[in-house]
Amino acid sequence: MVLPRFPPVPGMAVLCLFLLAFLLSCGCTQSDDIRSLQAAEVREYQGEKLGSVGDFRENSLRGPQQVNLTEYRLVIDGLVREPKSYTYDQVITGFPAYRKVVTILCVEGWEVKILWEGILLSDLIGSAGADPAANTVIFTAADGYTSSLPLEYLVENDILLAYRMNNVTLPAERGSPFQVVAEDRWGYKWVKWVTGITLSRDPTYRGYWESRGFSQGGERNQSFLGR
Repeated sequence: MVLPRFPPVPGMAVLCLFLLAFLLSCGCTQSDDIRSLQAAEVREYQGEKLGSVGDFRENSLRGPQQVNLTEYRLVIDGLVREPKSYTYDQVITGFPAYRKVVTILCVEGWEVKILWEGILLSDLIGSAGADPAANTVIFTAADGYTSSLPLEYLVENDILLAYRMNNVTLPAERGSPFQVVAEDRWGYKWVKWVTGITLSRDPTYRGYWESRGFSQGGERNQSFLGR
């Protein structure tokens, strides 16, 4: 038996569109528009208790620096094959990320253990190509503060340039956009608000506190005063 063929109903398409709109308005369809909530600070990592972002004391020279991330540039220059100027996003997306628990110890007598996340300074410097004569890395901050560390120390100890701490983005008070995680060095070597990385052949370069009598090396197992 041959079934009769009915002509298309003109209003059917309109009805389907109406039903689809209704379902969307009710939230009955899956959406890819997922809003991200602010990350929560972690206080333990792999069974190790951590300090808090709020445990630090404010002791910078000119107060926390409010760096505009849109206009920010990280400059790598000095004894390099190809000077670089990176945006904030280029730094955090263009290099492998690493995590490390490191304790910062201040000469004022306080210390905080933090889970730091960032990139290896050796990767960043490598992108510019260090001159074989370079042996010292000078860090410049947004407020004009400077300090230096041996290039060999940065490479051999996998020293990080951090942009997150305890699973949250560095706040301005803690050095946003980037802070040097100078493992086993006194706190004045942990340069915050880093804007410049300069490679030099002068191991005697003295930054702000070093030129005022603090130790040049800044090793934590030695006094911070003296040579």
